[in-house]
Amino acid sequence: MAGHAHALPGSAPLAASAAATRRATLYSVATATVLILIKLAAWRLSGSVALLSSLADSGLDLIASLITFGAVRYAVVAPDQEHAFGHGKAEAFASLVQAALVFASAALVAQEAVERLLHPAPVAYGAVATGVMAVSVLLTGVLVAAQTRALKQTASVAVSGDRAHYFADLGGNLVGLLGVAAAAFLHVLWLDAAAGLVIVAWLVWGAIGVFREASDQLMDKGLDPEAVERIRALAAEDHRILGVHQLRTRISGPYVMVQFHIDLDPRLTLEEAHVIMVAAETRIHHAFPAADILIHPDPRGRAGPHGGPFAHGDDDHAPAPETGAPQGASQGTSLGTPAL
Repeated sequence: MAGHAHALPGSAPLAASAAATRRATLYSVATATVLILIKLAAWRLSGSVALLSSLADSGLDLIASLITFGAVRYAVVAPDQEHAFGHGKAEAFASLVQAALVFASAALVAQEAVERLLHPAPVAYGAVATGVMAVSVLLTGVLVAAQTRALKQTASVAVSGDRAHYFADLGGNLVGLLGVAAAAFLHVLWLDAAAGLVIVAWLVWGAIGVFREASDQLMDKGLDPEAVERIRALAAEDHRILGVHQLRTRISGPYVMVQFHIDLDPRLTLEEAHVIMVAAETRIHHAFPAADILIHPDPRGRAGPHGGPFAHGDDDHAPAPETGAPQGASQGTSLGTPAL
């Protein structure tokens, strides 16, 4: 699967991220619909296995795209009493459905391709079948380009999964085009079925990638180390914050959840500590607008072990010489939200 640049989760304003994902999924549904119609007509004329395999995949593409279309809209619904952390993981569920549908498509196509290898048959209306596969390559390529642009604005796992799916389709359509053309014009009949099997392998590889990415999010895998260190550095910019530890993150659709402990001078008042924490939240929120941030203050050198099974001494937790109480702090608006 080709690499591509993703936005960091939570790094785009929610409204912009939601608009980008809505557009990308709308393009996906429209493309799948058009491809199904033209491939169905061409397959009925030609009887090509490679074309049938591509048609079957496009049918499941449409189902997956419709699921993703709904999931990305549900994912940005505001938190409610029953879902205090929002509905972002709907995107990951949609990606799992995509992966399952691709596996099913691959199994059906593999069965048909093996049958055609054992009993080769000529491809009728070769020019029509070849033209349809060429149009499929063009439309799929345009869609993948649009999804790639969307991923530069959003870290949506649903759009990423959809893109991986259609990127696999792009390769599959290219192989299918070669297989149909070879069978129709060179009369090498086995190449049509062989192309179908290559498409199957390509689809399975793409489905594995989609499944892995969705599973990571459902299992609360954190941000990549570079993003975590960026959050740590933003928090530590204020010299009054004497240490950052127990930093944990997780991704939920368009949102990223962030929580950590900071060490402060134990002689600070509650109000002074609050001002420092709000300023840290504001710095992080500028870099990650869709973040849900929770900061816990510890008195430097006087905080006993706490945190239960999630506590870990990652860094900056050793006592430091006491300093004078800090002088003032800039005010901010509280962005803290419920704990993870």
